Amino acid sequence: MSRSASIQIDEHLDPIAAYEDEEQQDVAADEDNELDVTDSHEPATTSEKRRKTAECTKEEVQATLAAAHDENLSIRAILAKEETSRRIVNPRDYQTELFQRATTRNVIAVLDTGSGKTHIATLLLRHILDLELEARAEGASPKMAFFLVDSVNLVFQQANVLRCGLDQKVEGICGAMGASLWAKPTWDRLFEDNMVIVLTAEVLVQCMMHSFITMAQVNLLIFDEAHHAKSNHAYARLIREYYVAELDKSRRPRIFGMTASPVDANVDDVGKAARDLETLLHSKIVTASDLALLQHNISKPDEEFAKYNRLKYPFETPFYKELKSRYRDFSTFRKYFTTALELSSQLGSWASDFYWSFIFSEDAARKLANRVESTFNRAASHASVAQLDEDTARLREAAEYVQNHDFGIPTPTTEHLSSKVILLHDWLQRYYSRTGEARCIVFVERRYTARLLNHIFSHIGGPHLRSDILVGINSAVGDWNVSLKSQVMSVTKFRKGELNCLFSTSVAEEGLDIPQCNLVIRFDLYRTMIGYVQSRGRARHRNSKYLHMMEVDNEAHRDIYFDVQLAERKMRNYCAGLPMDQRLDGEEEVEERLLAEKNGLPSYTDSESGAKLTYRASLSILAHFVSCLPSPPGILQNPHYIVGHEAGKFVYEVLLPQGSPITFAKGRPYKKKILAKCSAAFEMCLELRKKEHLDANLLPTIHKHLPAMRNALLAVDEKRKGSYKMRIKPEIWQQGYGTIPDKLYLTVIDASEGLDRVHQPLGLLTRVALPQIPRFPIHLNSGILSEIISMPLSTPIPTMENELDMLTFFMWHMFFDIFAKKFEYNSAHMSYWVVPLRLVPNFANPESQKPDTLIDWAQIQEVFEQAEYTWTPDMSNDFLKDRYLVDKWDGSRRFFVTRIAQEYKPHDPVPATVNRPRKFMANILDYSVSLWGAKRKELQWDLTQPVLEVEQIPFRRNLLAIAEKDENEVHADSKVFVCPQPLPMSVISTPFVVMCYALPAIIHRFESYLIALDAASLLGLKVGPALALEALTKDSENSDAHGKEQINFRSGMGPNYERLEFMGDCFLKTATTIAVFIQQPDENEFEYHVRRMCMLCNKNLKETAVKYKLYEFVRTRAFSRRTWYPEGLKLTWGKGLDAETEHKHSLGDKSVADVCEAFIGAAYMQHNVQGNWYPKNWDQAVKAVKVLVDSDDHLMEEWSDYYKTYEQPAYLLDKPTAVQLDMALQVERKHPYHFNNPRLLRSAFIHPSQPYIFEKIPNYERLEFLGDALLDQVFVNHIFYRFPDKDPQWLTEHKMPMVANAFLANICVKLGFHQHIRHNQADIPVAIRDYVTELEEAEREHKGALDHWTHVQQIPKFLGDVVEAFVGAMFVDSEFDFRVVEDFFDKHMKHYFEEMELYDEFAGKHPITRLHKKMERSFGCADYRIGACEVDSLIPGKRNNVAMVLIHNKVYFDSVGESARYAKVRAAHKALEALEGLAPFEFRRLYNCDCPDVTGQGEMEEAFVREFEEAVKEEVEDRMKVEDD
Repeated sequence: MSRSASIQIDEHLDPIAAYEDEEQQDVAADEDNELDVTDSHEPATTSEKRRKTAECTKEEVQATLAAAHDENLSIRAILAKEETSRRIVNPRDYQTELFQRATTRNVIAVLDTGSGKTHIATLLLRHILDLELEARAEGASPKMAFFLVDSVNLVFQQANVLRCGLDQKVEGICGAMGASLWAKPTWDRLFEDNMVIVLTAEVLVQCMMHSFITMAQVNLLIFDEAHHAKSNHAYARLIREYYVAELDKSRRPRIFGMTASPVDANVDDVGKAARDLETLLHSKIVTASDLALLQHNISKPDEEFAKYNRLKYPFETPFYKELKSRYRDFSTFRKYFTTALELSSQLGSWASDFYWSFIFSEDAARKLANRVESTFNRAASHASVAQLDEDTARLREAAEYVQNHDFGIPTPTTEHLSSKVILLHDWLQRYYSRTGEARCIVFVERRYTARLLNHIFSHIGGPHLRSDILVGINSAVGDWNVSLKSQVMSVTKFRKGELNCLFSTSVAEEGLDIPQCNLVIRFDLYRTMIGYVQSRGRARHRNSKYLHMMEVDNEAHRDIYFDVQLAERKMRNYCAGLPMDQRLDGEEEVEERLLAEKNGLPSYTDSESGAKLTYRASLSILAHFVSCLPSPPGILQNPHYIVGHEAGKFVYEVLLPQGSPITFAKGRPYKKKILAKCSAAFEMCLELRKKEHLDANLLPTIHKHLPAMRNALLAVDEKRKGSYKMRIKPEIWQQGYGTIPDKLYLTVIDASEGLDRVHQPLGLLTRVALPQIPRFPIHLNSGILSEIISMPLSTPIPTMENELDMLTFFMWHMFFDIFAKKFEYNSAHMSYWVVPLRLVPNFANPESQKPDTLIDWAQIQEVFEQAEYTWTPDMSNDFLKDRYLVDKWDGSRRFFVTRIAQEYKPHDPVPATVNRPRKFMANILDYSVSLWGAKRKELQWDLTQPVLEVEQIPFRRNLLAIAEKDENEVHADSKVFVCPQPLPMSVISTPFVVMCYALPAIIHRFESYLIALDAASLLGLKVGPALALEALTKDSENSDAHGKEQINFRSGMGPNYERLEFMGDCFLKTATTIAVFIQQPDENEFEYHVRRMCMLCNKNLKETAVKYKLYEFVRTRAFSRRTWYPEGLKLTWGKGLDAETEHKHSLGDKSVADVCEAFIGAAYMQHNVQGNWYPKNWDQAVKAVKVLVDSDDHLMEEWSDYYKTYEQPAYLLDKPTAVQLDMALQVERKHPYHFNNPRLLRSAFIHPSQPYIFEKIPNYERLEFLGDALLDQVFVNHIFYRFPDKDPQWLTEHKMPMVANAFLANICVKLGFHQHIRHNQADIPVAIRDYVTELEEAEREHKGALDHWTHVQQIPKFLGDVVEAFVGAMFVDSEFDFRVVEDFFDKHMKHYFEEMELYDEFAGKHPITRLHKKMERSFGCADYRIGACEVDSLIPGKRNNVAMVLIHNKVYFDSVGESARYAKVRAAHKALEALEGLAPFEFRRLYNCDCPDVTGQGEMEEAFVREFEEAVKEEVEDRMKVEDD
């Protein structure tokens, strides 16, 4: 950063400078500011110190940040976070070790840009703040930490990063924040409210000068870009004047310096300069070798040279000549003529001319006029007023001439621009010709060069280039005021993507952290090695390029390049030659020899193979093991070693990635570091061998075992089916079967909305009392919906033998008259008896009447005595009215009499209105007789008998379903005309007959309910008939295939198991998660997932279902007219004599497993009371899980058993520290739950990258595992109860936003939880800062819309993990009280989902979409595809799918999995990661793409839409099972 960028804001007026010559100052200021970099790393000049700028408040700065409207940063993000650079999951060893050294001594960290110096500073700050909190708790005076930077931009950047990495208040201060900053009350307030302040050093110097604060009140000084600490720089003055002045060294603060180089200029003696820096800062330089950095993939940009043709010699343009002819004698313009002439060569004629518009802009012209007048006043003794007037007039004339000149529009030709600018245009077009995704910084030397290039490229840059400038603050003539606000605005817009190209002076060299920046162009070459190193460090992207622009045959340019290369080599050689105690790897070479020579170290020899594990070999064996672990795309995984100290010896911990079955081991203490490190690796290898993750040859087994365990869900073949026995009748009919009962129980049955005709309620008499059967609908022939309601009476009816005989005869007769069936007459074999009821029962008070008084005994007696009526001539017509006629010879013909049709005679032709044709249609009488052949001729009929108009009853039995369109007899006109003599009249009353026609549907549904209750009884569960039947109902071949057309759908079966399976799946996950969590305190998250998956996988559930023969109870058939009849009675007459005796059905393996989940859901729904949680209400659901997972890992039968089984881990028994208590207090302010054990809360915020040795508290993975399931449960409860009519597909799609990491990350930030995360990973604070900023911008842009969080692209997963872990911690701390989870949801989450339609499209986001857009829109490539094929697996009997991304028929990216859809997603992830940041021209070169560069996409777009829609459909079909990342 140039000195003119930093001192202008923060340094106060130097009183000495007031005596310097004013005109000389102005000239110097103009030159210095325009160069802006010449001495940018040298001490500030006096004139720089005099410059002032308009003050701005902190509120203005924040308002400026808020003013930038954010658009999507890029299209590469999918549902989860994807970094633009290759992410390093493991914290870097050298960072941890350097931090630990900095805790005991003053250190200057010399590390490359991008190697995580700020992370080390954050770790140190956190350590110092923890000590400070402990000291304050013991009554010590408070102290403060200061993070010092060299520019104002970095104040706000670093403050934002620290806020995201620390859980104490951080304030950013700069000198431009107004006069109130220079008052002691302001600093008293800052000191009281904050523990860390980020500011420029000059502000702190001034603060100490005014005695607002003393050095004894400081506990830590961090110097960013510490190489500035020399000469008169504020860093140096702070040390010399105030640090050294504190004579009591114990009261001096710790010092930590950070720099990419200990020298900031081209010096001959690097060692002396470095030692001077160490002496000044009272610190020692510590560095890491290139090898150490390389091991952690600290990537550098691809450097390339861009050669432009020799520039023209400076020349005078016509406009220049005209100005010169008019004003060459005007001394004020002399330097501007020089600059314009130089610009003609450097930038071209158009820039040379346009430069004058800067000089004579309205503001600049006013400055010139003031300067002329000032010069006159100083020389008043020998200057005339007339001369002043003449000069002023000429100045106005020149300004008017320039302002009225038409400069035209520049074109990328040598007519307007130099070869240098044309080459720059060519390179920018390579990146911005198709999209605006690239981020570029173009470094120039002078401010006006940046301005001119910005103007030029606003015309020729194309539609995708959005540029601006970033320069220092200045008020010189020919320039315009660049305020702090404009600087902050430019950086913010560039970070957000509103700008994608910055033309910058050296102000952007230091510390500007834009991870997306993938192109840095040195339009003007660097002047010093540090300038080169730091500008190169701005290219942060993994696919970044650093471009040196050089003139052809320009020896000076070559010399500059070789000079900086030589200087960098000298600097690195110096660092490499530092003593061993100043190099993090300094002892490795010596210790390697020691290790080779050391005898008597522990070893292990495998008894099976003889393979030998030694200390030395353990490092490589462990590294190989980690390399075999499955990892997400773009993730580098290595063992991570953390060094600590015990009793004066080194002790190491080794951490393995999260996907490892074992993640932590600790070695023995040793005096030599290498031995301690090997000991940790050795212990880890022993543990891996013990648990068989290393085989007998010490090779990893993880690549074989891991997929089998992780994909346990897929262990059943979804397409495989089996033939299983199916129960048709419930067990209740077997109770007392074969005996004559002495008492019967009555169940009253009626239709709530009546039937198609007047009906009489019926009763069902059974040997044992029936349970209460739920109401269910029937669909009448008229289309009306009515409900069957029933009421079992508990008082038995004593029965005599004669009464039972009457009941059996009535039943026997009813079956013949109505259903044309004859059964054996045997009361002992009757399952139930159907009787008419004489009274409409009182359903509100079922016990108010005696059961036997409800029965219509008179009708039963009449049927018993009479059997039937036949027509005789003496029968009155009134007797015929409203009768039920039975055709004894044709069981399909039954009639209700509607009237006497006196207008017809028996021999009249059949009326044309009759829509029921038959073979015999000669006349009405002929139509009435169903006999055939000789019998038909034998009978004689009375021709005087009347003709009856009757309603022929449809032969429809399944009233449970809507009448199908092909049931013609239902929809046809049922009116016909018959004669009564051939058709006997039933003695059974017509209203009761009407009710009996609903009997088949009633019996079928009753028996289905009773069979379901049998299943519940078998499992020992208290589940009602409605939910039990729903859990067992499969109404199509693919009931579980949500969103697809159902195959062989069977209507009328009631609700199928889909919704209950959805709920049961959720509770099954919750229950098994808790069980694993409480019983396996020493296992890691990976082993938790394996244990849980083994319980809830379909394979296990299917095996349990087969064990209990649950397949017999599954309802896969709709109503059948062959199976509803009473069991045990022998059919003697009628259709169905050949009916099957054993019933079977075909069930898929997955369907059998799904029924288990559905039954768990039924047990849950039967007793749960939404919004009023009570532990006992979940006992049956817990028992259902216990029974159906049938595993030793879940033996709990009641909810209370979970807490009874839980044992508090040892780390919770220790007393909490002051830091932990302080954090608990802060968190309680954000969510009103008081933790009884703050150490448990602390665990919820410890990232896996933080070593256990730091606090002796485990990381949040176990609590996250628990909290994930608990939140899943509360989310599913919410949408399940709120949307009772939505199917599982809809529920799954709308559950996605609730469980999405994007939403949980939003909650984390809204609650401020991100400030408390403890970690040891450099990219975490930056990731948090970027996410927080983007989230705030999204909320502002979408005006606070509840779904604003869905518009954020880069989402750090660990933020959501912390929320899940926090919920898990509350749950454990509250002794497993689920109400704390519900309360958290109600307070912080529920309001986001009041309008669920906001998230209708959320599930549509898909990585394959991103890849299509990237290939077609960004790169213009049409020849690519994503495919998958099935291959053999390493696991016997398994098949895997290989997904591939092919570009021009060559496979570049691939992924393997048992599921093709997930393999495709992973392959797309890999492709997106690799392609991100590539310029179109580089893509074409790297992937041999020769597709025509066209914009029309036509058929490609259609293919993309089809493939995307297919992918989305596949995505939502599979129930959401949370898997490891």
